This record gives sequence, C-alpha cells and structure tokens, in this order.
Amino acid sequence: MAITGEKYRVNTLAKDLEMKTKEVTEILAKIGVTPKSHMTALEDDQLSFVLEYVTQANQSNIQKFFDSYKKEEKAPENVVEKAEAKTEKQAEAKKQDSVKAPAKNTQAPQQQQKKKDRTQVRVVDTRGSVEADLSKYDEKNYSYTSDVDTDASNKQKLKKKNQNKQNQGGKQSFDKNKGGFKDFREKDKDKKKTYIPPKPTKVIVTVPDEITVSELALRMKKAANEVVKKLMLMGIMAGINQTIDFETAYFVAAEFGIEVEKEVVVSLEERLFDETPDAPESLVERPPVVVVMGHVDHGKTSLLDAIRHTSVTSGEAGGITQHIGAYTVNVDGRDITFLDTPGHEAFTAMRARGAMLTDIAILVVAADDGIMPQTVEAISHAKAAGVSIIVAINKMDKPTANPDNIKQELTKYELIPEEWGGDTICVEVSALKKTGLKELLEMVVLTADILELKANPNRAAKGAVIEARLDKGRGAVATVLVQSGTLKTGDVVIAGTSVGHVRVMTDDKGKRVATAGPSVPVEITGLSEVPQAGDEFNAVKDEKLARELAENRKFKEKEEANKAASAVSLDDLFSRIGSGLKELNLIVKADVQGSAEAVKASLLKLTNEEVKVNVIHAGVGAVKETDIMLASTSNAIIICFNIRPDKAILNMASDNKVDIRSYRVIYECIEQIEQAMKGMLAPITKETIIGRVEVRELIKISRIGTIAGSYVTDGKVQRGALVRILRDSVVVFEDKIASLRRMKDDVKEVAQGYECGIFLEKFTDIKQGDILEVYIIEQIART
Repeated sequence: MAITGEKYRVNTLAKDLEMKTKEVTEILAKIGVTPKSHMTALEDDQLSFVLEYVTQANQSNIQKFFDSYKKEEKAPENVVEKAEAKTEKQAEAKKQDSVKAPAKNTQAPQQQQKKKDRTQVRVVDTRGSVEADLSKYDEKNYSYTSDVDTDASNKQKLKKKNQNKQNQGGKQSFDKNKGGFKDFREKDKDKKKTYIPPKPTKVIVTVPDEITVSELALRMKKAANEVVKKLMLMGIMAGINQTIDFETAYFVAAEFGIEVEKEVVVSLEERLFDETPDAPESLVERPPVVVVMGHVDHGKTSLLDAIRHTSVTSGEAGGITQHIGAYTVNVDGRDITFLDTPGHEAFTAMRARGAMLTDIAILVVAADDGIMPQTVEAISHAKAAGVSIIVAINKMDKPTANPDNIKQELTKYELIPEEWGGDTICVEVSALKKTGLKELLEMVVLTADILELKANPNRAAKGAVIEARLDKGRGAVATVLVQSGTLKTGDVVIAGTSVGHVRVMTDDKGKRVATAGPSVPVEITGLSEVPQAGDEFNAVKDEKLARELAENRKFKEKEEANKAASAVSLDDLFSRIGSGLKELNLIVKADVQGSAEAVKASLLKLTNEEVKVNVIHAGVGAVKETDIMLASTSNAIIICFNIRPDKAILNMASDNKVDIRSYRVIYECIEQIEQAMKGMLAPITKETIIGRVEVRELIKISRIGTIAGSYVTDGKVQRGALVRILRDSVVVFEDKIASLRRMKDDVKEVAQGYECGIFLEKFTDIKQGDILEVYIIEQIART
C-alpha cells in the first residue's frame, strides 16, 4: 500500500487491513502513540510503522506454516520403506521359484517388481505435488509464498543433485528398463509454479467535447462516486448528472491511469450532404439571379410586371407587395431569374434574405422622389451581400423627373455612375411607358457575363426556400430557388425541420416540370410541414436519415426555446420585477410565411424599456383551436394578417376571452398595437409635499407606544400620508401616519397652526425636536 497525501484514519486503516480498530491501536501503542478515537488521522511515520509491523507478522506466520507442514511430510517415508521391503521379499521368493522355470522367463519377475516400484514412486510424487498448490490458501501473500517455496525447492534440488554425483560419479542417472531414455518427470514435479502477473493493458477511452460524469464513469468502468471524488480533489464540485468538458475528463482519467482520446463525431449533416467542392470542368454557365429592391411605391412591381408582361399589382393591398415572388424571364435566349421583394420598411428581413440569394440587385429609384430611407436600407443590404448593383431610375415619363439629381444623391452612398467615372450602372426607364427596359436587361446580361456565374448541375440539388405557405388543397407549398445541382420530381428534400418527397413541381408560369437546374425557381409540394422562408434545402438519398435529422432539429429548437424561457436567474428575475417590466404576448397568423415573418419583425420593434413585445408563435394558415388555447394560457392577443377566423373559432375565442384582431394592411396593425401598449405603460408618479410638522412633546402609552405631540408649521397633515423623519436635516426614517388625533378625536387632517397627536406605523424612536415632512404620491396617467 502506497502512502498518499491523504491522511489515513485509524478506522479506515483497520478496515483496509481487515483488522479490528483495537488491534491497530495496540500496534501504535508499541511506539508510544495512543489515538484519541477511531477517527484520529495518522501521520506518515505512524502509518509506515503499522504497515511494516503487519508485513513482518504475516511473513513469520507464513514461515511457521511451511515449517509445520514439512514436519508432517516425513510420515509417508515409512510407508515407502515398508513397501520396498515387501517387494524385496516377494522378489526373493520369486527368484527361488524361477530356478525351476525355463531360462527365457527369468526376467519376468524383475519386470513386475519394477512396475510395482513405479507405482510406489508415483504415490510419493503425488503427495509432493500438493506442496506446489499450498499457496492457494493465502492469496494475499501469494508473491511471498512463491519466493519461499522457490528457495526451499532449490535447496532440495541442490542436495539431491550432490547425492547423485556422489553415488554415480557425476554421471546422469538412467532407468535401466526405459530403453536408455532419461526420466525427466521427477525433475518436472519438483518445480514450483511461480506466479507471473499479467502485463498491464493500456486502457483507452474516447470522450466527446462534453460528457456527463456518469457517462465518463461508465466508459472508464469505474464507480461514479469514485469519479466524483477525484473531481472534488481537483477542486471541481460536479454531480453525476452534470456535464464536464474534454480537458476535465482527460485529467480525471489520468488519475485512474487511463488514456483519453477525443471522440470524432460524424454529424447527420455530414452523412447526408455532399459538401465536396465541384471540379472546374464540371461547372457550366447558369442564369443570373436578380433582386428588385427599392422604396415603397417607387415602381418595383410595375417594373417587373413590365418586364415579364404579367399583372401582379392588381391583387396587392395598399399598393404593397405582400410576399416574395420568383420569376424567370427570357431575354434573347438568355434566362434571367427575378426576385421581387416588398418595399415597406416592415419587410426589411425579407428584403435582406432576398439579397443574400442573388447575384445582381436592381435598385429602383423614382426620378421624381429621390433617395428614401428604404432605398438606403436596400443599398446597405446589397453591399452586405456583396452583389452588383444596377440603378434603375424609374418614372422618367413624369415631367418632374430629374435623373441628375438622383445620380448626385447616389454619390453620397459610394455609388458613382459610370458616366461620372464610377462603376455603378444607371439606366433610365419608365415602367408605365415600357421604355428603357431593353437597355436594362442588356446591362443585367452584361454584368452576369462579367461575373462568370457557373454551377454544377450533375449533383444533388441544393438551394434556399424563398416563400412557403399552407394550401388548403395541396398542403405545405414552398417556393424554392435551386442554387446548385438539379432537383427532380420524387427527390427526398429536407428544408429546416420539414422533410418529404417532391410530389409536384411547377415553374413560375404554373406549368408542371420534372427537373429544375441551377438558378431556376420552382414551387414544390409534398413537404411534411411549412418550412421557414430562408431555410436551406437539400436533396438527399437516405429518407430515414433525413427524417432523423429533421427530428433532431425540432428537438434542438424546442430545447433552445425552453432554455431561453428558463434561463432567467433569480437576480435577473428580481431586477425585472423591480424595474416594473411588463410583457405583451402576441400570436401572429398570416397567409404566407413571408408576411408572418414581416409582421413579427415589425411588432418586435415596438418593444421599449417598460413594455416588451413577445411574439410567442408565428405561423401560416387559419387560426386553430391550439392557437386559442395557447393564447388563453399565455394571455396573448392573436394577430391575423390576410386571414379571417371562422365562426367556431370566434365562439371559442369569446368563451376563453381571447382577443383576435384581423388586418390587411400592416399600418393599421402597428397603430392599434401601439395604442394597446400605451394602456399598459406604468403611470408617471409625482411626489407632492403637503406639510411640515415639528415634534414638541412625546407621550408614551404602555399598550400603544409613543405618540408625537406635534405642531403643524407649514401646510397640512393627513391621516395615511407618508412622512420622513428629519433629525438635524438628515432623514433617519421614512414611515406612514397610522393615526392622527386632534383634541382626543380622530381626524382626517390637521391644518397649519394647529397642534395634533401623530402615531407612526413602524418608527418608535422619535425624539423631541424632530421634523416630520409629510408628502403624498400622485399617479399621472400617460397619454
């Protein structure tokens, strides 16, 4: 047993040595040490003495045991001598009989005698072989008994060898009847079996970046409490269910003599998605993806309508495009894919997402209006996405159009027109008159040629979800843009937490198609649920792994939501309550995912220091019973955008006292929510000092306490008012007037110049000469 830095107690040492505590105490008494109790810690020299004493005692006991056994071993020699004498008598008797027998049979008695001799020798050797297994009776001192037995056997071998040399002149002894072969069996039986300990095997365990203590103990095949104890010795207080990092696990395993290797985890994404870069020879030219951006009512949708000769503006509410659309236009045999993003500032997130998917951005600016705030935001998004910008100066048909003014304003945002020595292409167009469209498209094709846009169509499809909605007849419908590879009907597609087979695929004109290559927008059906706009989609081969990945993503989203909801500490919670923070919970339901996302972003911007807006759920489709139950349990308001709840839902909402509000234009939604928030704002508090009182006499009543006989020097004093006790102009306490009396009568107030008796709720250490400053708190409602 090795001495460690940890102090041994008397009872622990006795337990490890399988002794009684009293015996250990008696051993310590031999060196003059008397432990006070069985919990006394031993010093290193005391522990060494006990271990040495026990070791010597065990050695002496083992020696006595073998000495006593060797004395008992001599008894069988008499039996051997008697057996030998008996065989000699039989041999003589047979010799006399053999005189009468023929000569050829003279050797038979000798052979029989030798067979009997062999039998007798085997009996003696068998008993001798028992000596080799005596070490089984004391496994704890096995190594010591092996050494003792080996020494004893070596002495016997040496003695026997000397005797053979004396009797036979140093020649090796052979058995005459064994054909001259040496009998090695006797020598082998004298050998003692020595214990050879097995070589220690190197134990290696694999550990991930994070692992629980119980899992680490299981992998190391150690008890969990032992691992916890090692962690405590390292100064880490961790339970069996707590998580430790790789470095901590490495040092803990080193304490047990175990090597640790980092576990290489292959994620489901790596198994499903092929991320190998494409070879240059596999790349082919692809159409450019163009986004149309700009301020509201500057003519983006009209310009796109003029380009693709279709009407999409007539169905818009308030002249605002409500969701992203994707269209393909053919110009002189060259395809161009257009994305139409909304122009209102509420749809900033949608516009930013559209810019990230594109190669070229067409910035539409009205010639009679100039650069607006949403135009500046569009420029910022385009620059952040690293896309080329082409400025389309629209509404050139108006008399007030001033393109030079627009170009001058563009220079403020580092967009220098080409004719002014810059690299920004500016094209003057009129969506109404359809003039300048050809030049604009030529500039788009020219810019695409300069960018050398290429992709590999011969691989699994990969792209992004542009728009998604829930269709009553077709289920989840998603508009996707293929960025690389080729999407085919029947492919297994995963997009966020949604997975399914591509059942039907249609292009922007509503025609069913079987394949879609790079930069081609298509509408697909067959997904398990409505994906989020902006989610990346991938076509995979293994549907089982894809569904497993989708479930893992759902679990992670749920875990993050729960973590975000429960991550508030007690200190944070008290600070929120102390600061008077209020929350307005909302549920947003819209016709398409893009609209729901935009309304959510707009509402979240309404959060201020006193009221926080929480959009606890944002979904697509009609209001369901689950939405009503969620709103009821969380005290939320349901915001419907471009959808109307049916009668059954309205009745259920009325029964559960849930407020449902429907809107078609986002301005009305924001305005009404702001009004609701103003009603929730805490009123402004104002402190008003109404009087000052001087304490002139103290009246002490045994059952009541101390009453301050006071004189109102200024203003008035009211019963129930707040009061500050000033002593030498220093506030010593703040209290409330519990009772106010005038001439032994309870009164509500006492005016200036009158005397009164004041009894405070808590403060009793009032003194003569104290000044009581009386005040009230007024609440003023906000407007």
